[in-house]
Amino acid sequence: MTDHRPRRRSAIRAIALAPLLWLAPAQAQQPGAVPPPAIAAPAAPAPAKPARPTEVEVGGPARAPLAAEAPPAPEPGPRRAISASAPGGHELSPWSMFLNADILVKVVMSGLALASIVTWTILVAKTIELGLARRSLVRALGRVAETGSLAEAERALGGGGTILDRLVGTVANEVRISKGHAEGIKERAVSRCSELVKAEGRLARRGMGALATIGAISPFVGLFGTVWGIMNSFIGISRAQTTNLAVVAPGIAEALLATAIGLAAAIPAVIIYNHFARATRSYGDLVQRASGTAMRLLSRELERGEVGRHAPLAQAAE
Repeated sequence: MTDHRPRRRSAIRAIALAPLLWLAPAQAQQPGAVPPPAIAAPAAPAPAKPARPTEVEVGGPARAPLAAEAPPAPEPGPRRAISASAPGGHELSPWSMFLNADILVKVVMSGLALASIVTWTILVAKTIELGLARRSLVRALGRVAETGSLAEAERALGGGGTILDRLVGTVANEVRISKGHAEGIKERAVSRCSELVKAEGRLARRGMGALATIGAISPFVGLFGTVWGIMNSFIGISRAQTTNLAVVAPGIAEALLATAIGLAAAIPAVIIYNHFARATRSYGDLVQRASGTAMRLLSRELERGEVGRHAPLAQAAE
């Protein structure tokens, strides 16, 4: 009986270890599962089926280092910071491009900016000047519309300083200088009124020449700055010995900024010039109307003979 005890003990141990060996393959197939701890096997021969856990143990840990060695995803912050500025440290904003431009290109840009300031200054000044002159002349024409003589017109105007005041005063002064002689007085009055009308037209067109010049030459000045800047860019490319767009783009952008400023100065100048050309023509028509009013007042006095009747009085005064 003592001979069967070791065999019974071995059979009991084999029966106890059988469930553990059956569960081991299922645990090894789960991802990330930790392999079961090794258990000292008895001296009894192991069955052929438990060979699968060994294969899983060999292949299982080999996948875990791959997941652990994967590089972290790059953060989007540094990439946005790099793209915010141009390569080489050049920020492609108008002010930074002006600062990084060549000295001659800077002079061209500064001159064009000054021309643009002059254009807008002329716009404001001429708008105020022509507006006030036009309103004053319209009111003056309304005051002398019902007058019948030069003296009445002078009293109605009251020395307002308009072109009509000067025309009426010039004609009345010519009558006084003539001392009652009606011969040739109308021709002399027409000549003096024509001089006043021309002078008023020159005054109304003051500043128009500057607008025409700015509108005509600003694009070409900007183009000159662009050509000079592109030449410098090509020189820089030859020195750097590269045709990379990151090296070429900042210099070309700085050069093209000169053309953009030239167009920004020329386009408003042309538009403002055309506007004031129409405004001065309209004001010139009013001035011609005022000159005609003064000449009609003189013609009425000549027809009534008031100038001739004062001739004896003028001779007696001498």
